[in-house]
Amino acid sequence: MTTGEVLAALADPTRRRLVELLARAGDRTATSLAGELPVTRQAVVQHLGVLKEAGVVGSLRSGREVRFGLRPDALTATARWMEDVAAQWDRRLAVIKQLAEAETQLVDAEKQGDVMMTRQR
Repeated sequence: MTTGEVLAALADPTRRRLVELLARAGDRTATSLAGELPVTRQAVVQHLGVLKEAGVVGSLRSGREVRFGLRPDALTATARWMEDVAAQWDRRLAVIKQLAEAETQLVDAEKQGDVMMTRQR
């Protein structure tokens, strides 16, 4: 499981909804999940397969039933990566802000100098 695989799996709105349902209600069967989505049970199974391959969900067979549940490690690792990227952007934006504020102060100081020169004449 890589961050790219997790993000690709979560790119689909139906798969994101499946993750939300599993997060809220815990382990469930494909049939019970399909009852809450506008897609067939077979489509739910396919979506769960993509999520399983990305490491987002796992499955456990109990008799004839297969129950699916979230595997938080993949989501946690992806969230951590996103936080790191956000922190990098925050640092970059802080530098840009400092440069812009310094430029504004310089322009203001130059304007002050022009006013002083005009008053001295």
